[in-house]
Amino acid sequence: MTEPVTPAAETAARIAENKRRYEDLKAAGQDHAPRVLPPPTPRGSVLLPPGPVKREVIPPFWYATLRLLPGEAVRIALMDAPSAVSLIAWNAHDTSERINYADTVKIQWTAALGKGRVIFSDMGRVMLSIVEDTSGMHDALVGGSTAASNRRRYGVRPMRNTRDNFLLAAGKLGLDRRDVPPAITFFAPVRTDAAGGFVWQDAPRVAGDFVDLRAEMDLLVALSNCPHPLDPNPDYAAGSVEAIRFWAPEPAFDDLCRTATREAVRGFENLAR
Repeated sequence: MTEPVTPAAETAARIAENKRRYEDLKAAGQDHAPRVLPPPTPRGSVLLPPGPVKREVIPPFWYATLRLLPGEAVRIALMDAPSAVSLIAWNAHDTSERINYADTVKIQWTAALGKGRVIFSDMGRVMLSIVEDTSGMHDALVGGSTAASNRRRYGVRPMRNTRDNFLLAAGKLGLDRRDVPPAITFFAPVRTDAAGGFVWQDAPRVAGDFVDLRAEMDLLVALSNCPHPLDPNPDYAAGSVEAIRFWAPEPAFDDLCRTATREAVRGFENLAR
């Protein structure tokens, strides 16, 4: 007599089958990755290219908005103390297309962002390329702080947070809360442990760290300089951050971001259409 299948057994079997399919797809994607990504950029090794630059300092706990044209880049640089800088972006011509951190992770088969990776929109197109990066420790899983996470972490006194900063930034751009997607946070060393939990790694973040992001389409960008919700520092603290806009060098035919993975190639093909 066949034993009845319990709901728990059905759930376990479904999870196992989904995991098997994921691993098969991941293996197929990685088999076609033609290039090995480099280590982080040495601090102080990459100067800004000659030509005009536009600099804006983002004070602790504040935010900034900017418009990036295709081929323009922004360097997000830590000035005087460790900070976590959250980013969201929209297609400037159709703001229903916006950054999608879940697809950025799934399409590239990794949550570890660094030099050579790209950031996807929710329409499968590349919005930003990470062309230089001194850290290699960024968060594409948790997102930025909220009023609730600040209360849990620091107490009841009012403190600025990334979610509210992005609502203000969206309003400045003619958008509202429905237009604010989950963020990617730079200089936030978040990883997952063996049980799938989020952990904050003991990775150095120092003044002089920077990440260079090259715009691949006409973008509206919002940046928020607030402590990350998993930061173990008991104090509500951050340093100033500089956002430096400049024209990136013309991508070569073998540009790392455009050729590192088959999925990135397809994202740029979608963009070209």
